[in-house]
Amino acid sequence: MNILIVDDEALARSRLRTLVGDCTDTERHALTEAATAAEAMALLTPSGGRAFDVVLLDIHMPGQDGLCLAQTLQTLSHPPAVVFVTAHADHAVSAFELDAVDYLTKPVRLERLQQALAKAQRAHRPGSGMAPPSTPATALPPGEALVIQDRGRTERVPLAEVLYLKAEQKYVTVRTAARSYILDGSLSELETRYPEQFLRIHRNALVARRAVRALEKHYDPEEGEGWAVRLHGLAELLAVSRRQVAAVREEIAR
Repeated sequence: MNILIVDDEALARSRLRTLVGDCTDTERHALTEAATAAEAMALLTPSGGRAFDVVLLDIHMPGQDGLCLAQTLQTLSHPPAVVFVTAHADHAVSAFELDAVDYLTKPVRLERLQQALAKAQRAHRPGSGMAPPSTPATALPPGEALVIQDRGRTERVPLAEVLYLKAEQKYVTVRTAARSYILDGSLSELETRYPEQFLRIHRNALVARRAVRALEKHYDPEEGEGWAVRLHGLAELLAVSRRQVAAVREEIAR
């Protein structure tokens, strides 16, 4: 891949260059450096004559910062994948709202850089020369994802992978086919924000509309005889409140 490192600190650029060189597929990477957003744009615009697959981008720089540069990159006809590399963890949400592939905090570990470059390589960027990944029929538009803080790591969980959201005291459990995540937030807020993607089945649960498979009679030890929904890709059943049964039936009939 063609990689552009953008950082105003020469030592930081040198360290990233060394780390990229230590990656297992070094023969596929060509590296270029820029110390400012202006230098980067000079390389990325048509007159610069360079096409890059990935930009490893610092946030705090003199002049235009990394977040502004990332926003500008989105206006290009063939934008590169962006991986933020910064000493500050407090811009993660803003970074992922700009459709960043990953967010690395300094000092960068080789393993995390390899993961970020692998994500960038899998990402489909028109005109980048990288093969697009297979896209499931249920895929949502780019950028539709939940940003989750998990054990000191900031991660994007695409909405297309979320099967249900369940309120648990002061947090929300985000369930995918592979694992569960903990999200600080409100179930009502998520329902309001993503009404097309999620259906309320209970006062404490939303399910992905696309994942609803069946509505079944179910006995709950706490609530007694009732109904439960079965989701594609998940063995467990989720209780449906009586007032939401009609809405679930309507969703299945669509």
